[in-house]
Amino acid sequence: MGFALWVKDGVARAEGTHEYRPMGIAIISATDLFSARDFRPRRTQVETSDRDFAGYFASINHLNYYLRHADKASHPHHYGGVLSNS
Repeated sequence: MGFALWVKDGVARAEGTHEYRPMGIAIISATDLFSARDFRPRRTQVETSDRDFAGYFASINHLNYYLRHADKASHPHHYGGVLSNS
């Protein structure tokens, strides 16, 4: 599995793959958490920018950890960066 995440204006958008096949796109509130059923293979691509890109993640759990713990105050446009346990 692999996921790319973009966050902008309180909306989180993730694109996922499972065993190298597209899972689809999920769009949720940045205050919510992703679940597997949020991903829709038929959902059309939403335009994004590099500025909104939050990173690549290995699982839905990593996406949700990031949404819960990202240092949003110090990175209002990029929503954090590298995950850490500190």
